Amino acid sequence: MRLIFMATGITLLVFAVLQVFNDHLPLALFELSASVVLLFSARWIEATAYLQWFVYTYLLAAFSFFLFIIAAPGSSRSAFVWVFMMPVMSYLLLGRKAGFFLAAPFMLGGGFFFYHQLAALDSARVMIDLLNPVFCGILIVLFMHLYETRRSDAQERLVLLAQTDALTGLSNRSYFQTTLSRTINEAGRSQNRFALVLMDIDHFKQVNDTLGHDAGDEVLRHIGERLSERLRNTDFVARLGGEEFGLILRDVDRAQARALVDELRQRIENHRVAYGDTHIQVTASFGVGFWPGDASRPNDLYRVADRRLYSAKHAGRNRTVDRDDAFTEPDTASKGL
Repeated sequence: MRLIFMATGITLLVFAVLQVFNDHLPLALFELSASVVLLFSARWIEATAYLQWFVYTYLLAAFSFFLFIIAAPGSSRSAFVWVFMMPVMSYLLLGRKAGFFLAAPFMLGGGFFFYHQLAALDSARVMIDLLNPVFCGILIVLFMHLYETRRSDAQERLVLLAQTDALTGLSNRSYFQTTLSRTINEAGRSQNRFALVLMDIDHFKQVNDTLGHDAGDEVLRHIGERLSERLRNTDFVARLGGEEFGLILRDVDRAQARALVDELRQRIENHRVAYGDTHIQVTASFGVGFWPGDASRPNDLYRVADRRLYSAKHAGRNRTVDRDDAFTEPDTASKGL
């Protein structure tokens, strides 16, 4: 927008000077005033909190001005070329849907005024003069619509790749941290409690050392599936790296979180991982922190859950720890591999 404001302001300044020599002083004064406003706005638009408002105001004003210079008595017939800027600018600044609905009526208006400037449609030459800009405008809209659709789809795929762990298909550590911060902000407004859970696969190094990294990858995918299939739609799970996973359980108290986490732990323990002719039994340890009881900031809450995860590992693994002074015993003894 800053670049567009500067380019438009400079363009209007040039035309304002030309309108002075063309004896169109009111139009020259208007273009000069608009140029000053745009160049001034370009200096501080990056700091505004109302960028969307600026975009719509600029586009509506620019497109209305395009129609004015096309329809004004004695205007140049070449002024119609500004109609072709409408889809380019609106799609660029507003996207596919909003860009089309803003540009289309103004383009139709420009076509209407251009049609009335032509002579009677009684010759092939006049028809050519009419159809050239009509087909050009239609093709520009189609190409812009196709380009914006492809660009939007590609951007969505890139965002998804940037947020996803390639091995398990779960969210990655970066997106988990973003989601945790957003969850705390939302919980602060709604006062809904949630639990942060950190999970670590027990003795995972032994799987890689004895069966190979392919087996370890299969274990990670298996754990990701076990976690995803049990969690609610409002919960969130991510692979944080290595054999560590993170969960956000929304709208739960301490008892509900413990019950859900223990169920996840038992599911992992009871479901062996098939790898070729081998069936691998794995267990996991969990550390649970609660907002706002344990901490109110993301880093502090993460440290609480991480400290309790370490306590669970240190106390014998295959355990859930949700307090600093105690841990829950598993229903069955840890069997390892």
